[in-house]
Amino acid sequence: MLILMCDSFDATLPEKLSRFGEVTKDMERLPEAHVALIRSKTTADKAFIDKCKNLKLIIRGGVGLDNVDRAHAESKGVIVKNTPEASSIAVAELAFAMMTSASSRIVEAHNSMVAGKWLKKELTRTELFGKTLGLYGLGRIAREVAKRALVFGMDVVAFDPYLPDDVFASTGVRRAATREELFAQAQYLSLHTPLTDETRGMLNKKTLSEMKKGVVIVNTCRGKVIVEEDMKAALDEGQVGAYCTDVWYNDPPQNSPLLQSTKCLFSPHIGASTKENLLRIGEQIEQIVGLLAQNKL
Repeated sequence: MLILMCDSFDATLPEKLSRFGEVTKDMERLPEAHVALIRSKTTADKAFIDKCKNLKLIIRGGVGLDNVDRAHAESKGVIVKNTPEASSIAVAELAFAMMTSASSRIVEAHNSMVAGKWLKKELTRTELFGKTLGLYGLGRIAREVAKRALVFGMDVVAFDPYLPDDVFASTGVRRAATREELFAQAQYLSLHTPLTDETRGMLNKKTLSEMKKGVVIVNTCRGKVIVEEDMKAALDEGQVGAYCTDVWYNDPPQNSPLLQSTKCLFSPHIGASTKENLLRIGEQIEQIVGLLAQNKL
C-alpha cells in the first residue's frame, strides 16, 4: 500500500503509518497512491482523483469535505473520510480567542505599545459578560464555543435547523427558530456551518443590515459564507463593529478588500493547527488506514 501525504501533518505520522505500507510526500507518485491524505491546502477534485489509478481512500484531516469531489470519488469506488471529532477544541479556542481579543481590543493595545503610545484612556474595552452570542450551527465546534461562552456569563442562542430540540436543551443554548431571529439577537456572532448552496454568501448587504449595529462576527468555518465587499462596506459604515476571520476565499487571500480594513482581526487558516489537534488527527487517520488494511472499510 502506498500512502501519499499531500499536505502537512504531525511529524510522527509517517512512522506510525509505515506499518501499513510505504509512506511518501512525493506528489509525483500521485498516480501510484492507494491512500491520499489531505488537509485544506490540497483540493481532491475530479482531475486529482482521475490521476490516481490505484486510489482506494481519501482522508481529509479536518472537519469539512468541501475540497473533495466526494461524488466523483465514490463513483470511482474511492472511499472518502474525514476526522470531524479531532478539531473541535482547537477551532473553538481560536474562535473564542478572537472574540475576547476583539472585545478587549488586544491587537490595538499591543500595536500602540510597540509604537510607543500609551492609549489608556482611548482604548475602552467591552465585556463579554451579559452579552448575547449567536451561533450559526450547533455542531461539535459550536458546542465547545457555547461551553466557554456560558462560563463567561454570556447568553447563547443558536440556529441549526438540522438538530432536534434535545441537543439544544442538553447544551443550555436557546434555539432561534429562524436565521433572521438569530441575526436580530446576536451582539456577537460565531459561524459554524459547512459551505453549501444555502450558506454561500449568506452574510451579505441585506443580512448584515438586519443585524444589531456594532455586531462582532467571528468566522472559523468557510470564507465564502460572506460577501467580502458587503462585509467591508458594513465595517466602514459601523454596522459591523469587527470581523474576525481565520478563513478566506483562497489560501492565501488574493486581493481581499477586507485586508484594507482596520476593524478586522485575521489569522492564516490556523484553526486546526494546534500541536494537540495534529496528534488527534494523526490518531484518527491511523485508525482509518488500519481499517482499510484489514479490509474493514
